[in-house]
Amino acid sequence: MSMYESELALRLTPYVAGEQPKNRKFIKLNTNENPYPPSPRVAEVLRSFDAASLRLYPDMDATALREAISAVEGVPADWVFCGNGSDEVLAFAFAAFFAGKTVAIPAVTYSFYPVYANLYGAKVASVPMKPDFSVDVDGLRLACPIALANPNGPTGIALPLDVLRDLAAYTRDCGEVLLIDEAYAAFAEEVAVPLLREFDNVIITRTFSKSHALAGMRVGYALGHPRLMAAMKRIRDSFNSYPVDRLAQAAAREAELDTAYTARIVATISHDRDICRQALADAGIPVLKSRTNFLFVKASENDAAPIQQLLRDDGILVRHFSTPLLRSYLRVTIGTTEDMRIVTERLISRIKG
Repeated sequence: MSMYESELALRLTPYVAGEQPKNRKFIKLNTNENPYPPSPRVAEVLRSFDAASLRLYPDMDATALREAISAVEGVPADWVFCGNGSDEVLAFAFAAFFAGKTVAIPAVTYSFYPVYANLYGAKVASVPMKPDFSVDVDGLRLACPIALANPNGPTGIALPLDVLRDLAAYTRDCGEVLLIDEAYAAFAEEVAVPLLREFDNVIITRTFSKSHALAGMRVGYALGHPRLMAAMKRIRDSFNSYPVDRLAQAAAREAELDTAYTARIVATISHDRDICRQALADAGIPVLKSRTNFLFVKASENDAAPIQQLLRDDGILVRHFSTPLLRSYLRVTIGTTEDMRIVTERLISRIKG
């Protein structure tokens, strides 16, 4: 029998996303979505959008959206690149800057990174975590370039800006890029944007899925020196010159500009996260300090999969990772204030038995 698939297709181990239930209503805390609706300005875009405009291709450079991001982030518009979710933006970055190289990543991080590396012929130097699940910064220096999520997933731990600055200098001295995935930037105490003025080798990726509640629209972006953005565009235009559709561009622009609404929602989620964490800690349940919209909870001394199933039976979805280092933990996205009252009680009950 002929083998129709390419060797590449056969060797890839794809990313496994969290469950998306279709036949039951859950308190859904397994994919780090925002529990609140997007800005009212997004709803207005949806109500007033001219459907007839969909006959035309969108602005391939998402000019109005890039200008909005530019205004909010304080960088020139030509330092912004938009894509179909930060996953696509990350994929383009791996292709543009890491193909054929050895990229250093933390051993525990966003599990799409090794998938992208394999897809684009990059090797991965996986750096073991410290005992407290923090990133071994010295270990990252054993290879170059470097990619890391900050704050990191699924731990929620963030590196301080000064450490990122040192890594930016190290990678620049190597003639390589430092990629900082800031999917959870809105929940962090510091962001890496100030580094862009100091280093022309830093690229930051962001998403509208977490803080802006637009996971269903798939919009992400990168920030970096125009030379880096030009490389991303060359990769994009080798796949699809029109990645962000007209409606998504318009909705994301309004979400980006409504900074007061985003700040209010982020503050609510962060407050409820800290309340839940303290309640778990008071009950004697280990939980890492988070600078994201989720908590990483030690639910078992061995395997937390049975606790995940018990919570599912209770109508609560959380994420479990089966790898040896992570299998005793559950990642719990922060839901609404009312959700978290229920979830905190059920977590304590199920974990403490």
